[in-house]
Amino acid sequence: MSGRSGRIVISGAGGQLGSFVAARATAAGREFAALTSAQWNITDPPAADRIVASGDLVVNCAAYTNVDGAESDESAAYAVNASGPENIARACARVGAQLIHVSTDFVFSGDFGGAAPRLYEPDDETQPQGVYARSKLAGEVAALAALPNTVVVRTAWVYTGGTGNDFVAVMRRLAAGDGPVDVVDDQVGSPTYVGDLAAALLELADADVRGCVLHAANEGAVSRFGLARAVFEECGADPQRVRPVSSAHFPRPAPRPSYSALSGRRWAELGLTPLRPWRSALVAALAAGSRDAHADRPLPSTRD
Repeated sequence: MSGRSGRIVISGAGGQLGSFVAARATAAGREFAALTSAQWNITDPPAADRIVASGDLVVNCAAYTNVDGAESDESAAYAVNASGPENIARACARVGAQLIHVSTDFVFSGDFGGAAPRLYEPDDETQPQGVYARSKLAGEVAALAALPNTVVVRTAWVYTGGTGNDFVAVMRRLAAGDGPVDVVDDQVGSPTYVGDLAAALLELADADVRGCVLHAANEGAVSRFGLARAVFEECGADPQRVRPVSSAHFPRPAPRPSYSALSGRRWAELGLTPLRPWRSALVAALAAGSRDAHADRPLPSTRD
């Protein structure tokens, strides 16, 4: 670990992940700049040049995340998810700054050619299926090409456990109601508590790690159906209310990976703290509940 003392610059700080990274940086007493998309439009190349300074480490949390919307708005998805990271990486390269770029498990398809599924490693073949997935992979490639020491961090199924519209938050609200809830059982991934991911990114910011692709997700794999039942159980609701259905039951414009669970092996090999098992993280996230509502508060733009 380098224990670096330079400024951390957080793009997309108004979003789910960016706001948690900023909150963790505040708690740690770090010097940082947390910029929302209104304050830093990453699709504008000159903006990156104005913001990024020598010695900075940028954590790019900005993204176009509307998976279905991207199918009919390809230009916007590529502008944010592909051109945006490239703009940041070029600015970092010009002034000698560093970049951590957050990507997604959706770069994988879950097609193992008939073999049994296994946790995806960072160097496994990518097979993005929709516009969102292809734009995110394009962003990885562009950032690494413009700044070879970029660290790309893929994560998966990020949730808060409190208020919001993420999967766990929605299941928590449904658990408080009545009646059956149908959830797909043919999509498997690695649910990741945003608080754990934010802490992991800040640890990575202090580590002497450069020029690679890593996976950072809570350990293990579970289906959407299994995750929903776990939420109901932890909330004291009857998990039998959650009924398994196929993805065909909920047709969507964009395809989803059938399996995209991520391996943290390389993360641990680099001496970074492994993220805890997904069920333990879920318990902690649900217990935190409203205490994680800081994600919805206005953030300071800097911390000195």
